[in-house]
Amino acid sequence: MKIDALVLGKACAAATAIIWVLCSILVTVLPGSMMTLSGHMMHADLAEMAWTMSLTGFAIGLVIWTVVAFAGGWLIGVLYNRFAAA
Repeated sequence: MKIDALVLGKACAAATAIIWVLCSILVTVLPGSMMTLSGHMMHADLAEMAWTMSLTGFAIGLVIWTVVAFAGGWLIGVLYNRFAAA
């Protein structure tokens, strides 16, 4: 079976964009809980840190992570097709 690498890239980009928006909303609404959760995820004590949330930062992060997710999904599709053909 062959995977359409472009479609996989688009799906990864869309999923990442949705997750970024949801995460940003949670950071805005529940900053303390999200800082604690982030600390647990990285095995770190982030209690002394604070979030910096701005519209510009949100937009730049959204674009960058969406592009990276698209490229990663596309690359996985290309590599999968190459390995499946071998």
